[in-house]
Amino acid sequence: MQATRSRRKVAPAAADGGDSGDKLDQLLLSSAICNGEDLGPFVRKVFTSGRPETLLHLLRHFARSKESEIEEVCKSHYQDFILAVDDLRSLLSDVDSLKSALSDSNSRLQSVGGPLLSSLDSFVVAQNVSKNVNSALQSVTLCIKLMELCSRANLHLSNGSFYMTLKCLDSIENEFQDKTPSSTLKRMLERKIPEIRSHIERKISKEFGDWLVDIRVVSRNLGQLAIGQASAARQRQEDLRIKQRQAEEQSRLSLRGCIYALEDDEDEDGLGGDENGNYSNGNDGLFGFDLTPLYRAYHIHQTLGLEDRFKQYYFENRKLQLTSDFQVSSMTPFLESHQTFFAQIAGFFIIEDRILRTGGGLVSKMEVENLWETAVSKMCSVLEDQFSRMQTANHLLLIKDYVSLLGVTLRRYGYPVDALLNVLSKHRDKYHELLLSDCRKQIAEALADDKFEQMLMKKEYEYSMNVLSFQLQTSDIVPAFPYVAPFSSTVPDCCRIVRSFIADSVCFMSYGGQLDFYDVVKKYLDRLLGEVLDEALLKLISSSVQGVSQAMQVAANMAVLERACDFFFRHAAQLSGIPLRIAERSMKQFPLNKARDAAEEMLSGMLKRKVDGFMTLIENVNWMTDEASQGGNEYVNEVIIYLETLVSTAQQILPPQVLKRVLQDVLSHISEKIVGALLGDSVKRFNVNAIMGFDVDIRLLESFAGNLSPTLSEGDANQLKNALAESRQMINLLLSNQPENFLNAVIREKSYNALDYRKVVTISEKFRDSSDRLFGTFGSRGARQNPKKKSLDALIKRLKDVS
Repeated sequence: MQATRSRRKVAPAAADGGDSGDKLDQLLLSSAICNGEDLGPFVRKVFTSGRPETLLHLLRHFARSKESEIEEVCKSHYQDFILAVDDLRSLLSDVDSLKSALSDSNSRLQSVGGPLLSSLDSFVVAQNVSKNVNSALQSVTLCIKLMELCSRANLHLSNGSFYMTLKCLDSIENEFQDKTPSSTLKRMLERKIPEIRSHIERKISKEFGDWLVDIRVVSRNLGQLAIGQASAARQRQEDLRIKQRQAEEQSRLSLRGCIYALEDDEDEDGLGGDENGNYSNGNDGLFGFDLTPLYRAYHIHQTLGLEDRFKQYYFENRKLQLTSDFQVSSMTPFLESHQTFFAQIAGFFIIEDRILRTGGGLVSKMEVENLWETAVSKMCSVLEDQFSRMQTANHLLLIKDYVSLLGVTLRRYGYPVDALLNVLSKHRDKYHELLLSDCRKQIAEALADDKFEQMLMKKEYEYSMNVLSFQLQTSDIVPAFPYVAPFSSTVPDCCRIVRSFIADSVCFMSYGGQLDFYDVVKKYLDRLLGEVLDEALLKLISSSVQGVSQAMQVAANMAVLERACDFFFRHAAQLSGIPLRIAERSMKQFPLNKARDAAEEMLSGMLKRKVDGFMTLIENVNWMTDEASQGGNEYVNEVIIYLETLVSTAQQILPPQVLKRVLQDVLSHISEKIVGALLGDSVKRFNVNAIMGFDVDIRLLESFAGNLSPTLSEGDANQLKNALAESRQMINLLLSNQPENFLNAVIREKSYNALDYRKVVTISEKFRDSSDRLFGTFGSRGARQNPKKKSLDALIKRLKDVS
């Protein structure tokens, strides 16, 4: 309610008499007083005007006008007071009558109730005696039950049944302790119950502490067992894939019918556990671990009302154990201790997963995930540190394999292992660099031991190990033994090194979270072949090859390695699990092309030097002979004898294409030598008989090339003939009846495209013939000049103008 209630504004009645100004002031003053307004303005006004008497007059007039109202109100309240007094007087008379009636009734009630009260007192006394007896009996019964319950608690405590003991103590506290009539028993209970609970807590804590000690050893063994089972499962998968590849290979080679013997392996033995938390080693029960002490301690602490404290205690102790598991001994090499290190952590989280699922809230999923994040971070840090120190590829591979098995094992329990796999992927470049370094040393040793001799195989298993295993055979027919291979021992040695590199590379890339890793394996395989092996072969060719036989053997080896490279990429594809057609599409040029070209170039260079020795006999040619040689010049016969001897040996070793390329280079060199002899300063001039002798020489060389058709195809034999194109076209031009046809662009492109016009000019100037059969004579001044000779002179003049 408001402290000051607004008053109802009342318009005052108009006062009689006075002038209109006084009436107005009177009305305003009355209205202000009735409405509770401030009279300050009126006061200031009258004092300002100097007429306070008027205000006093108005106030007195207002007071007189209200006196009548006050009188009416008083009269009204006085009448109400008189009526109230009359009512009180009437009530007093009624009260006196009631008091007399109550006094009479009380007298009669006391006279009647006296005997009844006496009987009631006797009844109350008897009833109290009965209650006391019943209370005594109840107290005795309660004490008997309490003692029986205490005896049962002592029995359970002596038998180690702590839960039943605590249940008895709870019953004693809830049902008997407050109701016990004996103060002695009550004091005893108040003292002994906390002592018993403390004793139980100490005993169960000791059992739990012993379990914490034992579980560390159990964790390590459990982790080793789980990772071992993952390794066995992986090996079964590898064996199955090997059988599949063998079946596919046998089908591809048509050795027998296509048989896909994909046998179903037994299911992988898991780490099973019963509903009580007892784990066993798969299905054989050779090893197990018991979670009963943990759950017993947890249950007892729940009963004691210490559930949260035990949860905290358990988590802190397990966290400390995990932290101690992270310690890497500086006294033992990590390569020797890494299995124990990772197995301990694996067993820890296998047990924690079981406790999370069966512990009834002992640990939360968030707590286990936090522990796992800490463990992953620490393992990644350890791997980073250890990998950075390692300088042996095999050590990296061993640790990587075990970590990948750890990932497979823990992924089965729902733990994310991508961070670990990322660390492995991060170090694949370092691993492959170390692997390339090892292969570089092995290849250098293999090449250093090469005797440049064809490999002799006496047994079929040697053929299978050195030829079939790398698909180096050119026929599906197994040869007779002993078998002399066209390659030396360095070829299978290098193939084994490359195959081992592929297997190690695939092994490192496998089980790393990356499904399609063929491109990575192929990249490093290209580096091994293109950088390591190719460079080693180039070094061998440039420093160790001496003599034609060794150069021929190296060229033969390169041809076989070309087939081996196809096998390497197919083998990498098979191990990487991709179809062979994809690998075949991704194959580019021969990765050892530099070494192959260098080997063939060295072989052809040696042959050229040998041929150059025979070509020196060209100096014995009679350039102005009177008769053309019919059987060829001496130099060409020596060259052909040497080439025929070479081919008879080379075709036993060199593939046809390599032989063709080498002979093509040698014949091209011979052709250049013939043209060079005609062009050289030692020959001042020659006649047609000498040219006809060279024509016979070139025919003999062409015949030699044509006779190679059983060894080479007809097209390859024609390419060998084309190697003599320059000398053949030069001889044809010199023997032509129309040498000016050389100036015809169409005829020149068709018949003389290998000739340089400058050489034509120089050689044509040396060509003089005294016979009228061809170019006539210029021996007598009066004789008519031969038109063919005139045509040749015109050709020389035109060619000189062009130059």
